[in-house]
Amino acid sequence: MTDGLEAPGTTPGSDDRLAAGEDSERGRFTFSWDQVPIVTADLAGSGGAIRTTPEDFLVTELPAYLPEGSGSHRYLLVEKRGHTTRDLVSALQRGGVEPNSIGVAGLKDKAAVTVQWLSLPKRYPEAVAELAALPGVRILEESFHRNKLGIGHLRGNRFEITVQGVSPEAGARAEAIFVALAERGSPNWFGPQRFGRFGGNAFDGLKVVRGERVPGAHHLKRFFVSALQSLLFNAMLAERVERGWYRTVVEGDWARKHDTGGTFLVMDAEVEGPRASRLEISATLPLHGRKVKPSTGRAGEVEALVLERYGLRWPQFGTRRGDRRSSRVVLENESVSQLGSVLTVGFDLPKGAYATAVLREVMKVDVDAPFEAASEGSAPPHEAD
Repeated sequence: MTDGLEAPGTTPGSDDRLAAGEDSERGRFTFSWDQVPIVTADLAGSGGAIRTTPEDFLVTELPAYLPEGSGSHRYLLVEKRGHTTRDLVSALQRGGVEPNSIGVAGLKDKAAVTVQWLSLPKRYPEAVAELAALPGVRILEESFHRNKLGIGHLRGNRFEITVQGVSPEAGARAEAIFVALAERGSPNWFGPQRFGRFGGNAFDGLKVVRGERVPGAHHLKRFFVSALQSLLFNAMLAERVERGWYRTVVEGDWARKHDTGGTFLVMDAEVEGPRASRLEISATLPLHGRKVKPSTGRAGEVEALVLERYGLRWPQFGTRRGDRRSSRVVLENESVSQLGSVLTVGFDLPKGAYATAVLREVMKVDVDAPFEAASEGSAPPHEAD
């Protein structure tokens, strides 16, 4: 019985204020498309809805190499419906394969039809039967290779996406947006899949880097911190878009060449700016970690501003290796077709890029809002993982 008295060390309403403060902070660290500006806002979108059925979202992995046809590892090209990549791995484990012996290049969506390669030691033929017996799974091809398939061993992904319930003008609008993205570059946002079903993984990552306890999440700490890195990346890119820096580079940037992947320090923005406007190069932004140094000059000002805005410091990411991620990606093999109220768009993306970022530009709709996001992203863990 309290008799109207507060517990020792508290003041009236203090618990409510603490709870409100945490809710406010949680909101700042929860992914929302409202945090992410549209770079083709001058063009009307198609509208519509995706993922009405798994067949509306087709993803085909673009391998970095094909199996040689001989070797100690069995390679399987697998089509799946309604399963995560981890479901496939679990089936192979039930067939007797050790988890560390199973190879995948990337994680694929559950709410989609996806095609990807997996590898396992060739001495486990019974595991192949276990995988093939999984409902919604087909083995399309089988071969052999000398090495296990490794995470990130892919060039990218091909997407064929059906958008339902669009207007008669949707096809023309989508074509115009793809033309614009070919000129401006597609923003390399981390999509909602990166931040968990309710978009709050970055908030748990904040707790991890602060040294606070996240109940029951020891084995998930790296994923939570990864989500926090991703939220900061999105914030830095959003700041550059607001400043008008999306299609250029500034002093202190580490720019990446789109054709070779080479990275260099921008010393003279006036010299390098035209290359950025032609989409030959793009600025990279940090995924904070011990192996990545802050930028200098105007680029460094944005990095510091975002960290300050979120109340964070670079050394707090010392447990992570870190990396740099391009601010833009180049779309390839774009296609658009429309039949009545059904629009189909296709495009290739490099590994690590999110189809939802492209779809949001095309549709002008908050695609895969966090509360309904798929359980896995359309890309493998990013370079800092």
